[in-house]
Amino acid sequence: MNFKFAHNNYNVFDLEKSLAFYEEALGLKETRRITPESGEFIIVYLGDGSTNHLLELTWLRDWDRPYNLGDNEIHLAFKVDDFDAAKEKHKQMNCICYENPTMGIYFINDPDGYWLEVIPTR
Repeated sequence: MNFKFAHNNYNVFDLEKSLAFYEEALGLKETRRITPESGEFIIVYLGDGSTNHLLELTWLRDWDRPYNLGDNEIHLAFKVDDFDAAKEKHKQMNCICYENPTMGIYFINDPDGYWLEVIPTR
């Protein structure tokens, strides 16, 4: 058997706000969408255009409150070729939630509070 990553999922409270954030902050673009006739959920897959890994955002019509992320130790990591420019952009977006200068990384928050690690390409 040979297992390969397909995608990660985050449930989101405001799909349009999340889509705008992921495109602006990380350059992720919608690759496909699942919208059943019932309208009970929408699933949107986002890709970076250079790998096969996808981020699945799931919106649930009947979910009426922000998601409780607990201690939020779960995160996705993104490598970036221009770390300083990325960090400046995220400072301007006011979404940096944690910095670790010793390790040379930082984290940003998406609109639902999920953490996204940004690391330089080494």
